[in-house]
Amino acid sequence: MRIQPFFDARTFTLTYVVFDEATRDAVVVDPVLDYEPVGSYTFTESVDRVTDFIRREQLRVHYVLETHAHADHLTGAQLLRRRFDARIVIGASIRVVQSTFKEVFSLGHLATDGSQFDRLLSDGDSLQAGSLRIEAIATPGHTPACMTYKIDDALLTGDLLFMDDYGTGRCDFPQGSASQMFESVQKLYRLPDETRVFPGHDYPPSTRDWKCETTIGAEKAHNPQLSATTTKAAFLALREARDRALASPKLLFPSVQVNIDGGRMPPAKNGKRYLVTPINLFRPADELGEPI
Repeated sequence: MRIQPFFDARTFTLTYVVFDEATRDAVVVDPVLDYEPVGSYTFTESVDRVTDFIRREQLRVHYVLETHAHADHLTGAQLLRRRFDARIVIGASIRVVQSTFKEVFSLGHLATDGSQFDRLLSDGDSLQAGSLRIEAIATPGHTPACMTYKIDDALLTGDLLFMDDYGTGRCDFPQGSASQMFESVQKLYRLPDETRVFPGHDYPPSTRDWKCETTIGAEKAHNPQLSATTTKAAFLALREARDRALASPKLLFPSVQVNIDGGRMPPAKNGKRYLVTPINLFRPADELGEPI
């Protein structure tokens, strides 16, 4: 098995192509559709890099695996579905996320049963992609639907565990939970120390380039937010304090609207498609919608 990473510097996202060199069976994890909010337009530079690699290596892509409904980039899953007839997979608790944000964005068209995805996985489910066996490990905390995918000795952890010198994902989105994140990490920490970890993002300090691979042993020894010796109380205090200081992701509103609908753009109105931008969603406002 080989794992080919792709780093999107605009959103600090890591996309992975996981494939069997002998059979050419493959899956893609967390692809990116580029979006420029100034002018509101999409482009395909990131997903095209993945596409070129797949075609060059003559891979057969069975599935696009979404670790969760991302809040910092639009998914490129639908393009890969069209280009390679790949099926789109996400955690079954996406229904909770859909129900939450349908109300937030007043998305009358949005079904909240997960039917936009080809396969919904629950904790302990497995999926066969040709010769690749994928095990689903539910790891809520960042969102209720977060899923870690175990393929051979590798974990694709999405926004749960980042590089061992960085920490963990944020938990301040609706239905997020630092308490659940702590318990999710403990599930992974019970795996062998040599198990490889591939995070969904990297935010490298100025002292190093981006990285995409660490191990459970390294996380347990060095993770500055949640090592093997960190108590739950200490993690909750640290994670919640840090979350209060974080700004919202730049692409939060467009990303969530598109991603909870399986990567589809909103239905057309007057021949155009419109994304909704709530005002003062995360801060108090007076009756005119002005910040207080």
